[in-house]
Amino acid sequence: MPELPEAEKAAKLLRDIAAGKVIIKVETTEDNIVYSGTDHLQFAKELTDRKVIDAARYGKVFYLTLDGHGGMPVLHFGMTGMLQVKGDQPTHYRSSGTTKKAASDWPPRFMKFILHLKDEASDSVTEVAFLDARRLARIRLCASPLTEPPISNLGFDPIISMASLPDLQTAVLKRSCPIKALLLDQSFSAGIGNWVADEVLYHARVHPERRCNTLTAAEIEALHDKIQYVCKTAVAVNADDSKFPENWLFKHRWGKGKKKDHTLTLPSGQLATIKWIKVGGRTSAYVAELQKLTPSREAEVDDSSRETDEESDLTPLEEDEPEVVLSVKRKRQTKPKVTTTATTSQRKTKRSKFFK
Repeated sequence: MPELPEAEKAAKLLRDIAAGKVIIKVETTEDNIVYSGTDHLQFAKELTDRKVIDAARYGKVFYLTLDGHGGMPVLHFGMTGMLQVKGDQPTHYRSSGTTKKAASDWPPRFMKFILHLKDEASDSVTEVAFLDARRLARIRLCASPLTEPPISNLGFDPIISMASLPDLQTAVLKRSCPIKALLLDQSFSAGIGNWVADEVLYHARVHPERRCNTLTAAEIEALHDKIQYVCKTAVAVNADDSKFPENWLFKHRWGKGKKKDHTLTLPSGQLATIKWIKVGGRTSAYVAELQKLTPSREAEVDDSSRETDEESDLTPLEEDEPEVVLSVKRKRQTKPKVTTTATTSQRKTKRSKFFK
């Protein structure tokens, strides 16, 4: 799914095309799942005739700051959400090599809303659409995005608010879950999803199933460094995977051995052995020669643990959103749980629980 780098790419796109322009019209389609806490008509009403001041991101969430009174649009891509500017191709999560949807198709299929943005200096109008094929995205209106859910419930952001090394060490060592599962927990590290977590663990030389409370100080220091390295490197190339370094696991992890052979090599120059296991409900890729467990545990996750079902990158944004895992036999999506609204003090407690 789109993770921190892809969300930052979306925020940058909106800054570039929308900042300083007025939303003169909002086209919407009804969707009582994707629109959360509002409906498509209220969403259009609150945005119309307001100027876009800025676009920003926190974790996997991005939002627009508007002038005047009313809510700000707070957006989460889910698994298949994307933006498309009229006349351009949509912002695909990952290059697939398949024929892309024609840029001339407008309004685009699976559109949830289209913003009509007017440049008051030139009277030109730009249109940008938010798309979601699988209806796992979320569209919200928040009066203060950074101090309200979902953002107020998130943990540290690796670029905006990275935890200090001592705080990270304390937070990791008090947990007994696998380190991969902790990295995917958005109330711990906001923006880290499946591929980012695997990339971080690969560069830190930590097996995804290592229990948090067994990690050494050196391993936690490596995690602290590689979390920032992976996220900053991906953001620096605007989430363009074709520009990721060739020694990244990302370049070689897709297909799980069913397609062409990978070319990832070890420091020795020999071909690396990439294996796949399920950790925390997610398909995890790792390099057997570099990311080891104890000998007894390594045997348990050998080829017998190789997964054959489809890749899943979905990390729930918050507790009231369903967790969906892709498999050969697709599971029916469960209805979201209804939860009560937390007070400001409760939200602050939840956000800081890992870093006391």
